[in-house]
Amino acid sequence: MENKEEREKTYLNISKEQFDEMIRLYDPCMDDYLYAFDLQKDEYQISPHAVDRFRLSSDRFSDAAKAHENFVDPHDMAALAKELQEIKDGTKKYHSMFYRWLDRKGEPVWINCRGKVLDDGDGKPHFLIGCINEIGERQKADNVSGLLGETSLSAYVRKYKDAFPCGFFMRIGIDDLGAINGNFGNKYGDFIIKKTADCLAENLNDRQQLFRIVADEFMIVDFGGGTLGDALQLYSNCRKSIDHFIVENQYKAVFTVSAGILKSEVVYGGYDAVLKLSEFTLSEAKENGRNSSYIFNQEEYDRFKRRKKIERQLYDAVNHDFKGFEAYFQPIVDATTFQLIGAEALMRFSMPSGEQEGEMERISPVEFIPLLEQTGLIIPAGKWMLQQSVAVCKKWQREIPHFRMNINLSYIQVMKSNALDEILNIIRYYGIAAGNVGIELTESGYLDSKHFKKLWNGLKENGVQVILDDFGTGYSNLHCLGDLEPNYIKIDRSFTVKALHNEYEHALMKQIIDMTHSLDLSICIEGIETGEELQDLRELGADYIQGYLFGKPCSEEEFEAYFIHVKEGAES
Repeated sequence: MENKEEREKTYLNISKEQFDEMIRLYDPCMDDYLYAFDLQKDEYQISPHAVDRFRLSSDRFSDAAKAHENFVDPHDMAALAKELQEIKDGTKKYHSMFYRWLDRKGEPVWINCRGKVLDDGDGKPHFLIGCINEIGERQKADNVSGLLGETSLSAYVRKYKDAFPCGFFMRIGIDDLGAINGNFGNKYGDFIIKKTADCLAENLNDRQQLFRIVADEFMIVDFGGGTLGDALQLYSNCRKSIDHFIVENQYKAVFTVSAGILKSEVVYGGYDAVLKLSEFTLSEAKENGRNSSYIFNQEEYDRFKRRKKIERQLYDAVNHDFKGFEAYFQPIVDATTFQLIGAEALMRFSMPSGEQEGEMERISPVEFIPLLEQTGLIIPAGKWMLQQSVAVCKKWQREIPHFRMNINLSYIQVMKSNALDEILNIIRYYGIAAGNVGIELTESGYLDSKHFKKLWNGLKENGVQVILDDFGTGYSNLHCLGDLEPNYIKIDRSFTVKALHNEYEHALMKQIIDMTHSLDLSICIEGIETGEELQDLRELGADYIQGYLFGKPCSEEEFEAYFIHVKEGAES
């Protein structure tokens, strides 16, 4: 048996070409990456499949020490250069280092690079040979569920590139696993994952594969020609199996699963598209109430992508001095004299259309306001709108001293920001009378919340007008008028239209107006668009009117031209 010294002498006879051949020979047989670094010639050879994973120009390259700068994370390069220099100087005979390489997308990947130095006949370092493995790489199998994991799913799907066989992908998620973990602990949650996996697996045929891809989600891949009908039946069978398990488990944990279904033939873009589209389908299933399935629909996905695009543009606008946002104003007139008394400030938003440079697309408030609320961006955007509106009101009061400005406040601003202080501080900053600012709050289910009451009472105590907006649109609670005592209420356009075309609704609006006046409150009717509508509703006794008949929402410049810089007594 040869000793260590004899083995070292044997290594001297191995050429660089033989190392290269060995690396190529073992390349198909392993996930890790073998390498040979000729320290004297500064040449490097690595397993060919590393090129698919990392930012490498080739599996062979010269000027190797310098070339590492192209694929090693810049934060780690100095430490690596020091290590390599010590190896070349002969002060280190073994290399073991944790650091980061950059993948094909430029993202850092933690690796463990180990190697052994082989000297030449003169005892000088000649080769550094070794192996690189990803220390953060996900397991190919999942020990909790007993299934293959996302890495294996990736390998299984990627081999077909972008030409998947007929069949379907079904992404299944456990609904509210977090609640189970919270009630019974993570160990019991793992038990539920395992049993769910068993329930899914027992319903598969030999043409279908099951993977656990993340936490509480699984993927079933059918490349055997399965139809959408087969997918729906499979989902139904899986639910029955889970229901059976819940009964056997004596209802200790009652849970459901949702599924997103995607025909393999409609997927273009390889594995990344599979993950993206299946995530969308599962999300839609859960949005639709959970314990249900959703089949991919291109039109709905296009709408989803548009929402995401608008959302990105909103973030960009908020972070770039609100570029794309604009304050519009709609006149409010006295119902008797038709004289201008003020305006309602309305937020508008435009974003690049993408068709021609500089061309902008106006986005409907119906699209962007809910996104502002969902993301919380309504808080900074609402504060910006408040500043713009009060500043304009101050400016217009030079022409019309008692001009009022109404500003809408979202329930998100009420619940999640210090809206009261922001409103009062801005009013003080611009030196405007508090009574010339009106805050419009939509009548909704949050009227009884402590946040709402604090804001409402704080505004009234400081003289700011409080206006109950959209009265009569579904949450109407007439007794709240006496309890809250707003300065006035606004009748929504939808109620106005009903009153114009329905005798009962007309009588109901008359009763609301009379009752409002009996409480010493004022009322504004929104949505008057024609002279006929004005004639029909004027006799009801409203105090203020707002609608297209007197003016559509318009920019600051247009409002000034049409309503502010006009001769006294001129009709608007």
